[in-house]
Amino acid sequence: MNKAEQLESGLRRLDSGTDVLGFHSPVIGISGNFRDGDCTLAQAYYLSVVEAGGTPVVIPSYDDEKALVSVLDTLDGIVLSGGADIDPDYLGEEPLEGVSINPRRDNQELMLVRLAVARQIPVLGICRGIQVLAAALGGKLYQDIKSQHDRECIEHSQTIARGLPSHEVRLEKDSLLYSFFGKETLAVNSFHHQAVKEVPAGFRVTAVAPDGIIEGMESTSFRPILGVQWHPECFLLEKDLTMMPIFKWLIDKASLYRRAKELHGKTIILDSHCDSPMMFDEGAHFCDRNPEMLVDLHKMTLGRQDASFMVAYLKQEERDAESLKAAVKKADRLLTLIEDRIGECNGHAAIATTPDELWQNKFKGIKSVVKGIENGYAVGLDIDNVDRFRSRGVAYMTLCHNGDNDICDSHKGNHEHNGLSRFGREVVARMNKVGMMVDLSHASEKSFWDALECSTKPIICSHSSSRALCDHTRNLTDEQMRALAASGGVAQVCMYSGFLKKEEDATVEDAVRHIMHMIDVMGINHVGIGSDFDGGGGVPGLEDASWFVSLTERLMAQGLSDEDLSLIWGRNFLSVWSANIGV
Repeated sequence: MNKAEQLESGLRRLDSGTDVLGFHSPVIGISGNFRDGDCTLAQAYYLSVVEAGGTPVVIPSYDDEKALVSVLDTLDGIVLSGGADIDPDYLGEEPLEGVSINPRRDNQELMLVRLAVARQIPVLGICRGIQVLAAALGGKLYQDIKSQHDRECIEHSQTIARGLPSHEVRLEKDSLLYSFFGKETLAVNSFHHQAVKEVPAGFRVTAVAPDGIIEGMESTSFRPILGVQWHPECFLLEKDLTMMPIFKWLIDKASLYRRAKELHGKTIILDSHCDSPMMFDEGAHFCDRNPEMLVDLHKMTLGRQDASFMVAYLKQEERDAESLKAAVKKADRLLTLIEDRIGECNGHAAIATTPDELWQNKFKGIKSVVKGIENGYAVGLDIDNVDRFRSRGVAYMTLCHNGDNDICDSHKGNHEHNGLSRFGREVVARMNKVGMMVDLSHASEKSFWDALECSTKPIICSHSSSRALCDHTRNLTDEQMRALAASGGVAQVCMYSGFLKKEEDATVEDAVRHIMHMIDVMGINHVGIGSDFDGGGGVPGLEDASWFVSLTERLMAQGLSDEDLSLIWGRNFLSVWSANIGV
């Protein structure tokens, strides 16, 4: 068979098998080298990616941020390849004699790392790549290990074939690398004279050469980032598959990331409770990149989030006539502030008042913000305020906060009414009538049962977790959750550390435990996510809205299907909202 016949045969095999549009191997961007005016890449990098099951593409050397962002949106993982030294000027150091820099690569790759990390994209750094990771994220480098290291160095620039090992490194037992290879020492190759001197915050050393030089590091902050100082790709050139577990790790992480991105693209990703308007009240703007805010337009975009329910929060104060009047006025002012801040976004975000508007905004590429009120203190003693707030687009109202009010007892109150007051029952009835969801987060247990008994519409708990896993009065017992599910309501898991774990600080792993437990108790149709971001919510591994794709990956790893996740991320909540407004 000649080459033309081989080509034709290959095309027939593809046509008779899976259509090319059905292939879902993750796309891995590999940073290209730059030499003599050309972009180059050693074949071992892309051959290793293919061998591990990925689709390689080359990222040429350019530093246009908009172009980089566009590329990152198409990638599922990144390999930072080896090459020339990093310019010490980026580290605030004077260069030593003999440092060979490549300015066309440095700026781009340092920017690439920071942009990728903000998106939770899996990254593997190789040789120069581990140094780029360290430099970009706050670590320190040796410009030249022989002259700067405080111990006599082994030979780190081998003369034997690149695919052969020249020395061993020691692996930390509880590291990713140890899990790949199952042993404490690993034979590696070596081609460098710069090296990582100190790993960045949020990383740990996982491999060390006999002379103490760092040869491996990994993220300790729930990010899929791994760096090695040697060249694992070169072993494939000798038909040695020893190092393939490193590339298979990247492909596995990239596959999960790709699947999560696809899920976010086809369903509503909805957070039912955040307190960002408190920060608006202090001068923050939703359309700005604000490091102090956990939810803004940019973080929602990074996390591929579609909708945020933002509440006008009212601290429980005195209940005399003047104080009640002030509470009503503050609620109105905060609702207006939400409208104003979203109106500043030049069409990139919009206020939504129905589930249909959420879907329409998603299809247009517009982020949705839905208004809520946290604390029925906002209505004062005038039940007509319920109608007025609903006419302003308020989707739900949390009946109380941390203290009893005229509507009901709080979980943190004095049991003044023994549950709902008479006025509270009238408020629930009016909310049912006008299509405003009743939210029982923060309510006492007796208030919960009273509201469940008298409401004619399904009820929500917009940000409440499981008391069985964390014994806190803000959380729901299994009995409450079963009753809520039986009535058609939803419980949205809260990401406040103290409601996830009592004895120590919680992480995203604890949040996942609560989600899975609540699914077991209530069923998949009655659980969702209510982060409480900017109101105390946020834990390591789920620190702000940009981490939502990562949370999806973790839930996928628990065995939840795309259908399950579509329900949790929005459809359950939207179903209750629709039932309340009669659509």
